Amino acid sequence: MLKRVFVAPDPGRARLRFAARAVLGIGLAVVVCLLVGHSLVGAVTGGLAALLTLFTVADPTVRGQAVTTALLPVVGMPVLAAAAELHSVPVARDLAFLAVVGAGVYARRWGPRGHSLGVFAFMTFFVAQFLHATPAQLPELYTAVLLSVLSAAAVRFGVWCYERRLPPPAVPAPTLGSTRTGGPVSPAGRGLARVTTRQAVQATAGAGFALVVGQLVSGQRWYWAVGATWWIFVNTASRGETLVRGFRRVLGTVIGICLGFLVAVPVHGAPVATAVLVAVAVFGIFYTAAVSYTWMMLWVTLLAELLYGLLGVLNPGLLALRLAETGVGALGAALAVLFVLPVTTHAITDAWIQRALRCVHACTAEAAARLAGSTTADPAPRVAELEQLLGRVRLAVAPLVHPLNPMSARKRRARRVLALLDDCAREVRGLVTVAADPEASHDTRLAAACRRVESAVDALITSRLEPVRSPAEPPAEPALAHLHGLERALTELSEPLRTRSGSRLVDA
Repeated sequence: MLKRVFVAPDPGRARLRFAARAVLGIGLAVVVCLLVGHSLVGAVTGGLAALLTLFTVADPTVRGQAVTTALLPVVGMPVLAAAAELHSVPVARDLAFLAVVGAGVYARRWGPRGHSLGVFAFMTFFVAQFLHATPAQLPELYTAVLLSVLSAAAVRFGVWCYERRLPPPAVPAPTLGSTRTGGPVSPAGRGLARVTTRQAVQATAGAGFALVVGQLVSGQRWYWAVGATWWIFVNTASRGETLVRGFRRVLGTVIGICLGFLVAVPVHGAPVATAVLVAVAVFGIFYTAAVSYTWMMLWVTLLAELLYGLLGVLNPGLLALRLAETGVGALGAALAVLFVLPVTTHAITDAWIQRALRCVHACTAEAAARLAGSTTADPAPRVAELEQLLGRVRLAVAPLVHPLNPMSARKRRARRVLALLDDCAREVRGLVTVAADPEASHDTRLAAACRRVESAVDALITSRLEPVRSPAEPPAEPALAHLHGLERALTELSEPLRTRSGSRLVDA
């Protein structure tokens, strides 16, 4: 885990810039709130609003990011008002909270914007519980949210908009899948045939469990359990992914609490030291989010401890309570994905692998057309899409290769599939590089090699059981060598993907 965080590649220093900009934007938001005379509660609200603005907005274009950022207060203000108005009516407050959970997850069907708005709505309600917001505080909180969103936007789109110099990322289409129970599942389906609908029901059920049990554990900090359930569902699509994420959240919380005893408790809310440590925690959240959910949760836990120190309520008992509530939330999420409209790992993994294989074929066809002299063929966007798809495959397969997975045969087969898919990607990148060379000439054997690749992809996608001939030794010509290497990797994929045994690859 340490190695993954500290030696993980950071092309173009994207994660470094992402984290540094977050510290700048959140720091500016807090300073602005304090300069206009807001209380500590207002400044904390503003800082958290800025954090969410910079962290959750992930549209593929800068213009889309700006539109989503502008919509955040439109969604957050009514939720904040409802949370404050219902503060003294526990039953209505709890029902409203669960409604926000379900609506926030359901909104993911509208892509990155729906996801961002759903997260902001949920966290607005959560922050209101965290700060025990009342109707009398609403004007200050409204102003803090608006000023902070504007401050974060000024930094993101004005002071340091490094995305303007980057090509828009390739965003693969949503996955299709099927479950063992309940029939086919699709992002474009209706009702319970849609993954986001099932996840909304699961998240609401899990949050309901966390809310009830969390209140039995603590009548004051119960919302921690609901928050844990919510964030475990973020960026997951199958029960395996959700279970692994729940484990990582608990692990990160444990490590963060241990660090809190060493750092946050001794500081005990001292303004200067706390401000420095908050900046470090914010940087850590943004820098590690893309590579380790466990490490991100470590920094989130430390940030929460430092904020409680500022509010004057931090003590060892509170840290133990946070761990207990996090466990309740993780248990709620686990029970929901196991027993409420489950979406199996098979459903998601199989669909993403098929999409990756189709993209491999498309990349090959575009590169071959380019080598044949076509001036319109451009395989580069397909390569970018393939990288995105392979990242999604790794996320879907993560539960199968997790160290705690006891099914060793399935784990070995999953690792074999990932290795061969990486081989495919390497050969495709090499082929595209050759195709980009204006001196590259057309070879009549390219068409035959591309047809063999197409046939190998079709056989894998349709699960045809007829034997596939191993390709001959690759020739010396670079383009043909990459095509033969690709064909060989696809042929070898047939064994782990077609295995029919008691430990199927994607049946977790």
